[in-house]
Amino acid sequence: MRPWPAPHVPAIPGHGDALRLFAPGLGGQVTAGGPGPVSIAVCGVAPWGGAGLEDVATGVTADLIVRAWRDQGLTVASLVHVADADVAAATDADGRQVVEGDLASYSLDMTALGVIPPDHYVATSEVMPEVICAVDELLTVGAAYQVAPGSHGVEGGPGDVFAAVADDPGLGSVSGLSRSDLVELGRQTSREPGQPGVWGGPDPVLWRRERPGEPSWDGSGLAAGRPGPSVSGAAAIRARLGAGCDVLVGAGASSLPQELVASHLRALTGAERPVRCGVRGSGVSDPSGVLVSELLRHGVSPTAIRLVVLAHHYRELWVYEPAELDAALGRLARWTAAVSGNGGPPTDRLVADVRAALADDLDAPRAVAAVDDWVDQALSYGQPGGLTDDDVVEGAPGVAARAVDALLGVRL
Repeated sequence: MRPWPAPHVPAIPGHGDALRLFAPGLGGQVTAGGPGPVSIAVCGVAPWGGAGLEDVATGVTADLIVRAWRDQGLTVASLVHVADADVAAATDADGRQVVEGDLASYSLDMTALGVIPPDHYVATSEVMPEVICAVDELLTVGAAYQVAPGSHGVEGGPGDVFAAVADDPGLGSVSGLSRSDLVELGRQTSREPGQPGVWGGPDPVLWRRERPGEPSWDGSGLAAGRPGPSVSGAAAIRARLGAGCDVLVGAGASSLPQELVASHLRALTGAERPVRCGVRGSGVSDPSGVLVSELLRHGVSPTAIRLVVLAHHYRELWVYEPAELDAALGRLARWTAAVSGNGGPPTDRLVADVRAALADDLDAPRAVAAVDDWVDQALSYGQPGGLTDDDVVEGAPGVAARAVDALLGVRL
């Protein structure tokens, strides 16, 4: 697939600090790649009906990582994997046409929010030969098993294929979660009629035999069917990024998808740690189920929507309330007013504070607070105890606007 258009990212003076992300499997914060080329993958994107706040938050999280790395001067390779086979299976007989419409809407939303497009924008259907090859390899090395025909209501021919999760000693190394925690996540998040695994949780499906009314692909020796999302993500990464990636961003709050993708990559590549850091894309819950495209159609500023996401740390669990959008619109108005003049407060500390916040486990709320502080100073001009002519630096608002755009993706 062709990715969406790239936003203009302005140049700003200096370079950012090394990005450190929380990696519980390694005991705390670690440097997320560098000093050489770095890579990031977002796996399992499935914008059913269009992008919701969870999809947007996942995109913004990955975007902040890419911006922080580029600000360091690093060469970045990025991938977004779309689980179109999963989405098609959840729709009707014309599911693939529905998927195309959903992805077009998703791309428009990512463009509006200023998300830097990936180098590789890959749907499962585009790497199906690589996925089938990966399933075959996992069976060969004993990291997967095939159930008997008829075990899941499909008579004749090869049965479904599942990952042998219990045989992976590295399971939990990305998230730092215990096997019992991962078992519970598996029970909570499994969308398939899973295969009870000897580890206690449902073993993830790698290849599901064709069922009546479901989309399917020619599986060669596996028979017609469709792959599971975790092996699709692993195959996409291996095909486009190599043996793994520095950061793997999962779509949503669960850590289990990253663990499963990393498990498949360990078996496929022999690398002990093919994923250095696993990042939860979003912890947002939106009871209203609002679609970003609907907000945009009603004239809501995409920058304000981005500010809603930036007000929360990527590891925070939060529930969206409409009042947050009102607060973001108010913040956007203040930030815009603060950069509208020719002079303002010095920006050295502002740029340093935003960079330091992002380098410290992608602390977007702290970065937003640093901008708020500068804005308060800028808007205090002429007020008692506020900014004076002696404090004003010519051209400072322009520098502030470019820094906020480059680092946070907020165009003022």
